[in-house]
Amino acid sequence: MKNYLDLTNWHYGLTYAVLIMSFLTSHEMGHYIASKIHKVDASLPFFLPVPIPDLNPFGTFGAVIATRSPITNRKALFDIGIAGPLAGFVVSLLILIWGFTHLPAKETIYQIHPEYLINYNGEIPQTGLHFGDNLLFYILSKIFANPNGWLPPMNEIYHYPFLCVGWFGLFVTVLNLLPFGQLDGGHILFAMFGERQWKIAKILWWAMVIFGLGSLLDSLLLLLEEVDYPASFYIWLQDNLAPFLKQLKNTLPIWFNAWGGWLFWAIITKIFIKLPHPYIPSNEPLGKIRFALGFFAILILVLSFTPNGIYLK
Repeated sequence: MKNYLDLTNWHYGLTYAVLIMSFLTSHEMGHYIASKIHKVDASLPFFLPVPIPDLNPFGTFGAVIATRSPITNRKALFDIGIAGPLAGFVVSLLILIWGFTHLPAKETIYQIHPEYLINYNGEIPQTGLHFGDNLLFYILSKIFANPNGWLPPMNEIYHYPFLCVGWFGLFVTVLNLLPFGQLDGGHILFAMFGERQWKIAKILWWAMVIFGLGSLLDSLLLLLEEVDYPASFYIWLQDNLAPFLKQLKNTLPIWFNAWGGWLFWAIITKIFIKLPHPYIPSNEPLGKIRFALGFFAILILVLSFTPNGIYLK
C-alpha cells in the first residue's frame, strides 16, 4: 500500500476521492434541496472524514445535514426522506455502469500485485478484505461488463475506484433505507403507512438481530474447532455443540456467512436511532406517484441488500 502520508502519492487516490464525494454530496444535496422546496430550514452537508485506513477502509463516516425546523406534514417528510437515497442511488448506478464498461485487462492486477504471478502461479488469492455480494451488483456486471473480459473478484475491487465506490454507494443506501426511526427508510415508511411503521420496524429489527447472530455462531464454531482447552465444559461443547453447529452451517450457509455488522447496526439503531418514528399528525394522502416511489425505494433496498457486508477472509 502506498504511504498515504506522502503528498506525492495523493494523486493515486484522486479518482476515488472525487467519486465518493460525488456520491455523498448527491445523497445529502437530495435531502437539502427537498428541504428547501418544502421550506424546511436545513443546513448544508457536514462531511465526516476518517483519514485512518485501519479504522475505516473507505476514509469516511459519510455526511449529515441538520434540520433546524420541524417537518409538519407527511408529504414533506416523504420527499425529504426519499430524495437523498434516490439521488445517491442514481449516482451509484452511473458509477457502476461506467466501472463495468471500462474495466481494464486482467494484467492490471498483476501490475499491482506481481507476487500473484510469482507465488500463486497467476491465481488470485481469496484472502483479505471482501466486499459482500448483492443482487444489483451482480445484475449490472452481467449486463455491462465484457462477457469475454475479466471481472475482478470481490476482494480486489478496492483497486477499481468505480466498482469500489459504486458498491459503497449501494451499501450506504441500504443502511439509510432501513425502516427505523429517523433513518431515511423510517421517514419514508412512516409517511406511507403512519404508525404501522413501528410494527414493520420491530419485525425487521428482530430479523436483523437473528441474521447478525449467524456470524457469532460461525465464530463460535471456528473457536470450538480450532482451539483446544482442557476444561470439561469446553470439551462438552466441542463434543456436542460443535457437530450441531457444523450441520446447521451446512444447512444454512448464508446465515453463518452473514455480516456480524448487522447485529451491531441493530444495537445502534435500538439505542441511538430508535425504532418508532416521531409522530406527525398530518395524514393527508401521499398520492399514487409518491407511493410508487416508496415501493421503488423498497425494491432498491432488496436488490442492494448485502447479506455478508464487508468481511476479512
